[in-house]
Amino acid sequence: MRRLIINADDLGLTAGVNRAIVEARQRGVVTSATMMANAGAVDDAIARASEAGLSVGCHVVLIDGAPMLPSKAISSLVVGDGAGARFRDGWVGFASRALRKRLDEDQIAAEVEAQIRKIQQTGLRVTHVDSHKHVHLLPPVLRPMLAAAKRCGVRVVRNPFAPLKPLAMAHLARRPRLWTRYSEVKLLRRFSQEFRKTVADAGMVTTDGTFGILVTGALDEELFAAIVGSLPEGTWELVCHPGYCDAELRVVRTRLRESREQELRVLTSAAARRAIEAAGVELISYAELIG
Repeated sequence: MRRLIINADDLGLTAGVNRAIVEARQRGVVTSATMMANAGAVDDAIARASEAGLSVGCHVVLIDGAPMLPSKAISSLVVGDGAGARFRDGWVGFASRALRKRLDEDQIAAEVEAQIRKIQQTGLRVTHVDSHKHVHLLPPVLRPMLAAAKRCGVRVVRNPFAPLKPLAMAHLARRPRLWTRYSEVKLLRRFSQEFRKTVADAGMVTTDGTFGILVTGALDEELFAAIVGSLPEGTWELVCHPGYCDAELRVVRTRLRESREQELRVLTSAAARRAIEAAGVELISYAELIG
């Protein structure tokens, strides 16, 4: 049996992203989404998700954004203070600080819990957690994130790792610019076994892995069909980023702009549904995963 959750990240980033995610759920193949509790359009996202009955998780933000908690409470995570406090920008710098134990795990847990509870307090059920730029693949981030999720009654976390070789060998040769990202993602796989053990020890639930991280910003109908067709047995997640590249998005800090509209076209296309049917893949949401 092969099951697939198609999860749209960045709900709450802008109104145009929110609208696209709901459209991709209502007339496309998206089954779940994760919300950025501290993003600028989160109120719009909450209203749209509630009206659409969208399965929603928390897209935890610990880099490239503003915190929920006061800067004094999470001093190892932010620069600046007061209303001007922000998380440090950049994945490499964040990872370096995490692996050198420069980030306080209690502070991470507190901020994660604040973000989850912000969503829960609206009446939405938070079905799962993941993280902006997948920083929870780092053990010093994963541990406090799981602890916070459990305190909030959330039992499921994204597994950001996936078997890369079948997809790479068959399809990335035609897209040379993705090989650099393939190499970077492959290096991070050294954390995959520890991830599974930590999740199991915490009594949490996860999928067999995630596709789509490697092709973020490059997803088209051919790659979508390739991913769906290469799924091994088990339950998997496909990460996507649909959105409208409007004026609001152009002033937000993100490298994904025009590609969001391309992904929306793919995710709402007849070709996407045909690919899923041809592969014999069952679509489910995170809400269905945990019952």
